[in-house]
Amino acid sequence: MRDLTRPIVIFIGSLLIAIAYNQFLIPHEVLSAGISGIAIIVGLLTPFDTGAMNLLLNLPLLILGMMKLGKRFISYTILSVIVLSAALYYLPVYAVSSDPILSSIFGGVLSGIGIGLILRYSGSTGGFDIIGMILAKKMDFPIGAILTGLNGIVILVSGFLLNWDSALYTLVSIFITGKVIDSIHTHHMKLTVTIITDKGEEVRNKLLSQLYRGITIMDGEGGYTQIKRKILMTVISRYELADMKQCIREVDPNAFVNITQTVDVMGLFNRDQSKTALQMENL
Repeated sequence: MRDLTRPIVIFIGSLLIAIAYNQFLIPHEVLSAGISGIAIIVGLLTPFDTGAMNLLLNLPLLILGMMKLGKRFISYTILSVIVLSAALYYLPVYAVSSDPILSSIFGGVLSGIGIGLILRYSGSTGGFDIIGMILAKKMDFPIGAILTGLNGIVILVSGFLLNWDSALYTLVSIFITGKVIDSIHTHHMKLTVTIITDKGEEVRNKLLSQLYRGITIMDGEGGYTQIKRKILMTVISRYELADMKQCIREVDPNAFVNITQTVDVMGLFNRDQSKTALQMENL
């Protein structure tokens, strides 16, 4: 049953996003963030359907994601893109509200709930998030600033090609979407995870087999029980949070896990870099 939970939630989240777009945003020429926003622009200015354009624009990024991130890592993203594109294609476009401000607000809330659920269950809606996942895996980039800049370009394009009212409504919608995502998932691009467990070796092996980050292991002792435990610490990107939680639950459901915001990281951030540094040190 647990295996079915993720695809079901991702399906529901993608459907919520499509409803937000077709019933709240698109009727008032308000865009979403990322590749979906570009697809909406194309759908508004040309005869092409928004859902079909969303799929076509995401295809190159999905292929790149499969090559760089692996099929397992990006499988839920593929599911989300397909469901979202199909829902955009088949759901009718009509305005629930005649007020563009209310539509921007409620469209932002609804899409934020959908995206937050998808991120929480190890997926993404594709587009710029795939770029974020690749950069998060390979190098220590200021991903938040990059994604914000890319979304800023979408807003500027909407102002020039549509009108500046649409651009401002889009800004409102994207801002609200981000706030809702923050409340459901997390807006922090890097997170420090501290795990206290009786099954240190099992948790270590599971995490190293599933994630791309290095892990520091320390000996610990319960202050009251005086029971010996292992303390594992690692730094991950937000895209890996749901997978890490699932790995820990599978090995030790009783593990104590503390997740905190990481402002910045110096030194080696991923496992491949750690291995390279160790090899160079031993030369």
